[in-house]
This record gives sequence, structure tokens and C-alpha cells, in this order.
Amino acid sequence: MMTAEQLLGSIFERALQGKLVEQRVSEGTGEDLFQKIQAEKQRLIKSGELKKPKPVEPITEDEIPFDIPETWKWVRVESIVTLNPKNELADDTETAFIPMTLVADGYSNHHTFEVRKWGEIKKGFSHFADGDIGVAKITPCFQNRKSVIFKKLINGFGAGTTELTIVRPFTDSCCPEYLLAVFKSESFIKKGMKSFTGTAGQQRIHKDFLRTYVMPLPPLEEQKRIVAKLEELMQFVEQYAQASTRLNTLNASFPDQMKKSILQQAVMGKLVPQDPNDEPASVLLKKIVEEKLKLIKEGKIKKEQELDQISEDEIPFDIPENWKWARLGSLITVRGGKRLPAGKQLVTEKTDHIYIRVTDMKNETVDMSDLHYLTDDIYEGIKSYIIRKEDIFIVIVGSTIGKAGIIPDELDGMNLTENAARLTPYYVDKEFLLKMITSDFMQSQFIDKTHQVGQPKLALFRLKDSLIPVPPLNEQKRIVQKLKELSPQIDVLRTETK
Repeated sequence: MMTAEQLLGSIFERALQGKLVEQRVSEGTGEDLFQKIQAEKQRLIKSGELKKPKPVEPITEDEIPFDIPETWKWVRVESIVTLNPKNELADDTETAFIPMTLVADGYSNHHTFEVRKWGEIKKGFSHFADGDIGVAKITPCFQNRKSVIFKKLINGFGAGTTELTIVRPFTDSCCPEYLLAVFKSESFIKKGMKSFTGTAGQQRIHKDFLRTYVMPLPPLEEQKRIVAKLEELMQFVEQYAQASTRLNTLNASFPDQMKKSILQQAVMGKLVPQDPNDEPASVLLKKIVEEKLKLIKEGKIKKEQELDQISEDEIPFDIPENWKWARLGSLITVRGGKRLPAGKQLVTEKTDHIYIRVTDMKNETVDMSDLHYLTDDIYEGIKSYIIRKEDIFIVIVGSTIGKAGIIPDELDGMNLTENAARLTPYYVDKEFLLKMITSDFMQSQFIDKTHQVGQPKLALFRLKDSLIPVPPLNEQKRIVQKLKELSPQIDVLRTETK
């Protein structure tokens, strides 16, 4: 799809080829206008207001880049304008000062200025006046189209960067906005770049490029109609640019939004069909209660504070009949990690004791490219704060609260940072539980339950209190399988929208 800038470039090229507005015999010809400009030049030379210029080189056939209407004329820029004029003003006159940074780039025609006394800026800078055109000559300003018509200057005059060539049309014989369109056109920019001289980073158009550039000259009234049409179309292109930006944003976010939408369908029991032969979630929850009581009796886990019953007002949406609403803490055992003892630090030399940090937790797993380790003496003090391969980690402190993942087999039994928690599920598919935890439905709960004073922190008791819809175990497995099937398709979308 064509970008807004490419579209503008195409429109400007059509304008300079006489294809944007119709030609009208009543408006005369480019030759008529050219002769009028030459007569004005001779008058200014005769009156002493203009120095006699060097003869203009004839235009050869090889220099003509494209066809133009019969009523137009090919001319060199120097034959219809004055270049780099000088202002004669009193030193105490307030004028405009314009460095390159105050000239807008692109196809716009905009500048701002600073107010300076003429005596401060009359030397060492380019002079200009209202109606003059400034054209950048240094890279990258030249190809970025830093060219502008100076308007509403203080007292009508100004000075600025010498990296601008100043173009002054003769009275009203040429439309400044049309000349600006020439200087912003792709054909002008491309040819100027071919003339670059100087070292990389400090290249400029050749000193004779602008002066000798061959441009099409339409009749004055047609120039005005071209400018009016360009201004009209630029408004539409601006709307196109805004729409294109919105579309690009939508395209870029679509795969992630699709992934979230699919996950939400899973959360609500709408991703896979229910099977009446599945053992219902109510039975599953009873098994979990029995398993946890058994482990408490054996001393393998601690007795937990009883969780609040779920009220009707808390239930956010309907779920299938064989599902059940539960609190996250009823499905799992939650344990915290452990901070390093005061004054102790991790090491990068390998030991038998990896310390899993939040920074290692990426893409729903642990990135093992930059692991840090505990020395034996530090390990002895915190060796009970580990995480197993059956567990899920979840960040509970900092800016990434809610980030969760599965522990790789090779990190089974390693130590866990105090900024994350260890979730051990019972009779619940671990991958299913991870998908539920990473869904927008549960992530929004974690955000709501986070203590925001100082460093954000999600207390373990609040984590346990979160609501989760529980399907039968067999359906959990079907949901996980369906999500795995859809994942490659989402990845393809992500690649195609980049």
C-alpha cells in the first residue's frame, strides 16, 4: 500500500507534468510569462536594482526529463528568479532569525523564528524577506525537503542559516507556492542528490545545481490553479495518512488482540465443545480439597487460611454447567521466593545453585542465556526456597506483576527470587492454569489487587483470592491442545503484519 508521502510525491510529479489541472488557452503560455519576467529583469538592471547576471546556458534536449503541455516552457531557475539577495536595513530594526531547526521538513510549508536586531545577524547569515523561498542545500535537510516560503516575518525581513539557498521571484510574475512545489518534487530531490559533493555527513548539492536546474514553467494563472489543487489534495492525503496510521496500528496489534480474544473464549468455555462424559469440575475441586488435606496431615504443606466463599455479585460472566467458579488459592499451594541475605551477591561463575531472577523470566519460561548463581554458603541459608518443574512462577513485585511461566526441567529445584511466587497446582493441567493466569481476565484482577504505594506489590493472600473458572480436567487438556493448534496461525499473522 502506498504511504502518504509516496502519494504526495506522485501528486506533485503529476502537477509538474501538467496532469493535475486542465490547460486554458485564455491564460496564455509559459513563453508569454517568461518574456514578461525577462522584461522585468531588464527594468531592474537598468534601474540599478539588480546586477546584470551572466548569460543563461541554453537548455539541451538531454536535460528535459519528461513531456509537458505545449503551453508550458522549460526554463532554468536562474532565468526567472534572483538567488541569495541582500537586505539593506538599519541595525536596530527588529527582524526574524531562522536557524535550520525552525524550518519544517516534508511537504509542509511552515517555519517559526526568533526575534533579533538586524545588526546582530546581518553578517554571516543568508538574507531573506517575506515571499522568498529557502531551499536547504545540505544533507539530510535537502532530501528531507526542508524548503519553505518565508511569511509574516518581523518587519518583513530576516536572516538565517547559510545552509539555505534563498530564491526571490520577480514581483508577482511567478507564484512562490508553485516554485516551492518544484523544490519539493521527487524529480528535483533525486537530481539534487546526484549532484552531492563533500564528505559523508556534510554533503551538499553542487553550488550550481539550483541555479541551473531545468524546471517547467506554466502560465501564472495555471500555476495558481495547480497550487490550489495541491492544497486541496494535501488535506485528503492528511486524512489518508491518519487513516493509514490507524490501519497500521490495528494491523500491528491484530495478532496480539486475536490471541487475547481466543484466550478469552477459552476462559469463558467457548473455545472447545463440552463433553457430557467429562468428570465435572465440582468433583475435581473435591479431589483437590482431599489432596491438600492429605498433604497437610503428612506435613508436606502448611494449613492455609480458609478462603471466602464466592458470592453471586462477584461472578463476572456465565460458564458451562459442568464448570465451576473457584478462588485461585483453592487449586494451588502458593509459596514465596527468598531474597539474598544482607550484603550477599550473586555470582556469574557456575555453581550447582541457580538463582532465578525476574529478569530471567521471559516468554512464559526461563531464559537461560544469562543465569546467575548462589555460592554454597548463601545457598545453605535459603535452600528451602526453591521451585519445581511441576510449578508455575508468577511475578509479584515491580512493573511486570502477573508475568508467569513454566519452569524448564533442567531448573527443577533451583532457587527463586523473592519478587516471584511459586504456584503448585493439584489435579489441574499446568499449561491450562498458565493460560488462565496470563489471560486478560486474571491479569486485570492482579492489577486491581496490587498495592501501588511505593514499589508495586501483589500480596500472596490477594493472589490466592483471585477468581478463576475451572473446567473438567479433560476439557482443560482439550483447551490447551486447541490453543497450541492456533498459535502457529497467530504467528503467521504477526509476521505478515510487520
